[in-house]
Amino acid sequence: MASVNSLSATIQQRVADALGADPLLRRSDRADFQANGVLGLAKRNKANPRELAAEVVAALPKDDGLIADVEVSGPGFLNITVADAAITRTLAARAADDRLGVPAKADPGITVIDYAQPNVAKEMHVGHLRSSVIGDALVKILEFEGETVVRRHHIGDWGTQFGMLIQYLVEHPHELDHGDRDGTDAAEEAGEASMSRLNRLYKASRTVFDSDDDFKTRSRKRVVDLQAGEPETLAMWQRFVDESKIYFNSVYDKLDIAIRDEDVVGESGYNDMLVETCTLLEKSGVAVRSNGALCVFFDDIKGKDGEPVPLIVQKADGGFGYAATDLSAVRNRTADLHANTLLYVVDSRQALHFKMVFETAKRAGWLTDEVKALHIPFGTLLGKDGKPYKTRSGETFRLVDLLDEAVERAATVIREKSSELTDEEVADRAKEVGIGAIKYADLSTSLGRDYVFDLDRMVSLNGDTSVYLQYAYARIQSILRKAGDAKPVAHPELPLAPAERTLGLLLDEFAETLAGVSETYEPHKLASYLYALASAYTTFYDQCPVLKAETPELRENRLFLCDLTARTLRQGMALLGIRTPERL
Repeated sequence: MASVNSLSATIQQRVADALGADPLLRRSDRADFQANGVLGLAKRNKANPRELAAEVVAALPKDDGLIADVEVSGPGFLNITVADAAITRTLAARAADDRLGVPAKADPGITVIDYAQPNVAKEMHVGHLRSSVIGDALVKILEFEGETVVRRHHIGDWGTQFGMLIQYLVEHPHELDHGDRDGTDAAEEAGEASMSRLNRLYKASRTVFDSDDDFKTRSRKRVVDLQAGEPETLAMWQRFVDESKIYFNSVYDKLDIAIRDEDVVGESGYNDMLVETCTLLEKSGVAVRSNGALCVFFDDIKGKDGEPVPLIVQKADGGFGYAATDLSAVRNRTADLHANTLLYVVDSRQALHFKMVFETAKRAGWLTDEVKALHIPFGTLLGKDGKPYKTRSGETFRLVDLLDEAVERAATVIREKSSELTDEEVADRAKEVGIGAIKYADLSTSLGRDYVFDLDRMVSLNGDTSVYLQYAYARIQSILRKAGDAKPVAHPELPLAPAERTLGLLLDEFAETLAGVSETYEPHKLASYLYALASAYTTFYDQCPVLKAETPELRENRLFLCDLTARTLRQGMALLGIRTPERL
């Protein structure tokens, strides 16, 4: 069906037609909406603001059943109250649409999102959480809005350390053998086994590298072979990548994030472009040689000593740094993938790097006015002491341990709340609740802010948590199950109680909220909306009996509000990558 105009959009147009100019419309505690703009127009026309406001009120349509009342306040503010029937009719139109009235983009583009960047042969730690969770949510939201999204997992799979690892594997070929498993193909056990093998091999190779100069020489030669594409070396390198993917997949499976092989294009994917990238930059004069290195300089970027800080594209020894790879990726994503938008979900410490990369790409003509590149920076995960989250021994916290702890804590809460559930049901709910709690805590925090990792707060049934939202959804499902033959039906002829109006107006904001999130790439705004919706539903539930409503029509209308709230919560949380259990 066609998209549903929101009440605010419709009222905005009505006032604009009557005023002859676009008003500023916002929600108000004095009425449903307040329209500003009369004062500015009155000043320009040297008119009396209140008299002009009265003329606007007189010009507003009276017979379409949209506006119940308009009050002129102060120097020409219009306080607008929407008719109850208009709220219910608009919600009924949303409920009749599988997309809840959210329009697909009329002119969608192609967005490449660079997120979830683990390193081959290394364990994933808490630092990988935010990029993965935020990136996954942005993918879901943009795709739902109609954008074509190309995922790119820019894994660290290239560099000098692989010379050491590959050489050791050449000399100890059975180190990555899988051996016998205990009859299970579980992703979690396979992933743990893979990481165990990789850790063991890394430590062993590092020990030999630090103590044996001949091995060190052979390892450095192996780096040259890798960069040159020598077949045996590439085959060994591929074993590391494949082994690491087993581990990555197990972690992302636990995190409930889908990672497809075709989306994994690491640093190695741009290796064949590096020389050409440097040649193009140097020939065009965008980059120059400085002390043997190929550099790009910027007038506004200087160090503490006042000297220019360059972007080093190629080192003096001929090696390539991150800049060469990132610039090659820009070339690929714009020229080959035809992207209109490039998003990089990377922590805020990389802000200067991306500023220089984007500016270099613009100078080279690889980023144009038709293509925008944005760094989506995020803050740090902190412990309760306000410092970066680490283990008690001071080591970086493994991501799998963090996820396991969240699931265990959620299981404890669920057992206390729902004693009738079986152990299997508790385990299933605990995964949905625990992982959802971690994701929501991350996504409900504005991107640039650090936040404290506090599992007790995250899995609480009270406050701004995913568990609160999940419980609101499960409560609605319980009501719908108990309703028996009574069905959700909208009744526009019925007046709405204050709590029903508040809930209804919030439900009508879903499409506008999503449009704003996809425009600014700020998923915390969707999380805030969902929390406000769940809170409004809780007030509605407390003040407006549903199953014991006074009349069958009132019961049906309130069931309708329950059902649309549940659908909106489920869709909104799904876009954040959070599951909604039917029972809790």
